[in-house]
Amino acid sequence: MPATNVELSKKELELVVNSEFILTKNRIIQKVYDLFGVLSEDFRKILNSFSNSLPGEMHSSSPKIYKGENYLGLPYIMMDHPRFFNKDDAFAIRCFFWWGNYFSITLQLSGKFFNQYKAALSQFIKNKQNEAYFICVNTSPWVHHFEESNYKPFNAVPSEEILQKEFIKIAARLPLNKWNDAEIFFRKQYREFIEMLIRA
Repeated sequence: MPATNVELSKKELELVVNSEFILTKNRIIQKVYDLFGVLSEDFRKILNSFSNSLPGEMHSSSPKIYKGENYLGLPYIMMDHPRFFNKDDAFAIRCFFWWGNYFSITLQLSGKFFNQYKAALSQFIKNKQNEAYFICVNTSPWVHHFEESNYKPFNAVPSEEILQKEFIKIAARLPLNKWNDAEIFFRKQYREFIEMLIRA
């Protein structure tokens, strides 16, 4: 049998002997952790300021930050706050860092929470208040990339189609080359999601 091809290309060899590449990657990942840690405190304050207008479940769990090395082959970090998931219902705002791609923030609602906020969502969709948003068109809520099979621009999907699904995911993204704008981006979008829901 032929031997497994384990020879390295020139580019692979350059990387495998370069420990600084991995050390730099680790520093970047830590900075995302630090950013999400700071944001989690800000988000908690925002939620508390709207405590009388949001479901009690939104205050029942603490922020959760977690990472992985292989979302479509690339490292990622997520933070959920609030985060409420059961078999039928979901209410979450998810911050996402995906190596080589972007930062994103997503509002995800299903079940009783989707029904509770349909009037507010309908008004938001009708007004087309922010063309920078994307709407999930996938049949699964657990896919995060922004290919056309998963997300489409906000104005490209009929509102009746959006509201007839079993869940809704509204997302915004920021290119990684705008890294220094990330903190402002997340704070602004987070507050806009919350205010969008309580306007009705």
